[in-house]
Amino acid sequence: MTKIIYLGRHLMLRSSYVKKIMECGVGGITRTIRLGIVKPKFREVFIHSGGKVIAKAEIVRTIYKKVSDLTDEDAKLDGFSSRRELIRELEKIYGKLRPNTPVTILELKILEYLDLSDEDVNAKLSPVEIARLALYYNVPLSEEEKKILKQLTEVGSLRKLAIRLYGTIEKRWIIRKIVRKALKLLQELQSQSSKLSNPVGEQYNTSEKALVHNTDRKM
Repeated sequence: MTKIIYLGRHLMLRSSYVKKIMECGVGGITRTIRLGIVKPKFREVFIHSGGKVIAKAEIVRTIYKKVSDLTDEDAKLDGFSSRRELIRELEKIYGKLRPNTPVTILELKILEYLDLSDEDVNAKLSPVEIARLALYYNVPLSEEEKKILKQLTEVGSLRKLAIRLYGTIEKRWIIRKIVRKALKLLQELQSQSSKLSNPVGEQYNTSEKALVHNTDRKM
């Protein structure tokens, strides 16, 4: 049985795709192809690359196919010259693909390019989303801390998780501490990435002080 992958508010792209996003322009349509059956939970998503938020986009269409059903047209719409080149690139990312392997094509409309301040990022990122980003980028946390962050993404609330783990909301500070640590590690990742060329400037800085006021916010 094929596993369904649920997509939250944050879509991760490799740095090699940033140029395509930037050339698309506000209002332009672009695509990204993902392995498996991806089910978006939200219409609007934030596009991330290299630890930075580079754009906000609307998912205008979701298409499900098998690898064998991909066409030259699909490849060209995704920025490749041919189906063969597209398959070769997908296999670099995911490994050898079978003809019946499902893929999801996400069609995106660029709504805006982002140059976010500390306050802007904190207004958009909840503790749950910080947890998801930390797990996605595999920041160096302990296995126990990762386990707690994973449970936070599943439960969706600091309060509910504190009750589940400790029997009281009074100990939610323990989870807050892990979220703050994850945020700090994401900041360090952004700092390292900023040494590379960045066409849209500094976009993924945030402050722990601002986070404290948001750590009980639900998605």
